[in-house]
Amino acid sequence: MGTELVQQLEEILKKSKDILILIPQNPDGDSIGAAWAFYFFLTKQNLNPAIAVSDPFENISRFDFLPHPKNLSDNLSGARDFILSFNTKHNEITDVRTERNENELRIYITPRQGSIDPRDFSFIPAKFKYDLIIALNSSDKETLGKIYEENPDIFYEVPIVNIDHHINNDKFGQINIIDITASSTCEILSGLISSEIDENISNCLLSGIISATESFQNKHTTPKALQISANLMDKGANQQNIIRHLYKTQPFNLLKLWGRIMAQLKWNEDLKLAWSSVSIEDFVQSRSKPEDIPFIIKKIQENYSSGKIFLVLYNESEEKIKGLIKFSETEKIKNAALIFPGGEIRGDIYEFVSENKNIGDIEKEIISNLHKQSIF
Repeated sequence: MGTELVQQLEEILKKSKDILILIPQNPDGDSIGAAWAFYFFLTKQNLNPAIAVSDPFENISRFDFLPHPKNLSDNLSGARDFILSFNTKHNEITDVRTERNENELRIYITPRQGSIDPRDFSFIPAKFKYDLIIALNSSDKETLGKIYEENPDIFYEVPIVNIDHHINNDKFGQINIIDITASSTCEILSGLISSEIDENISNCLLSGIISATESFQNKHTTPKALQISANLMDKGANQQNIIRHLYKTQPFNLLKLWGRIMAQLKWNEDLKLAWSSVSIEDFVQSRSKPEDIPFIIKKIQENYSSGKIFLVLYNESEEKIKGLIKFSETEKIKNAALIFPGGEIRGDIYEFVSENKNIGDIEKEIISNLHKQSIF
């Protein structure tokens, strides 16, 4: 990691006050640990950070054992004002009042002379209230989900610092701190903010590293990751507590859903594809929700190290089947539409919806398309 990039980060932070932290939709532990850690780091600098994530908050509740950011939202409502401007050069305004009805806000304007010329009015957006965006663990803007889809302007009007470890990062920031040799984004942050790491920050960062390396057991585990983790424990991170919450303590409803999905699991050796399906009855009996599926897919991936593609199909309604696809090689998600067109990338998961087809037909279509595509 070049010292010039670190200096650029330090300089832009000095010029900023209100900072927006963004992470992918369906965030993994690395994303959450990185966002939480950077939030507390910025708070220590007397800055005003906020975190936005396109995800129901129950999906990140398994990280409730970590210190919780106060300013956390799933949207950017209130991120900018809009200005109703009136040219008073030829006609002064003597009074302005408002009236709020059930579904309407009226603004009454009284001119000094006669009537008002509509050409003297303009309606313009004000500047966004944020000085800086910090995008963490996001290979491109699309992985941010509805935060990007509903607020594209902010990404062109506010400077972006992009911090990530994925090889397929689009480098969409004005400052791009990308280290593809790192095990995780939390590992990168551990180096960037090393002098400010306290017990809270160290627990957030170590949670991210443990999550990204599957408790130091997968191929992302490097000597550097182990050394940084040891340093974080020296600064107060509780490894055993993190592992207990991430791997040894799961809500009963998730365990029941996981069991039902595993009972239906199928395997294709040629494609290295593991897939399963969930019925409406499975959700009812396990008292779980479709929002729990990304977590289950990650657990399937953790338990099938030889797998390359992971798929879960479920009935969104009687007429609609929804599918979620995850890849062990995350860069391949950009080609997921070749497997089943018409879907969207949500974080590290490709989601699609199919109408008027049954699960069996969709399974056959996906397997057929995978056989046709050598890139998978």
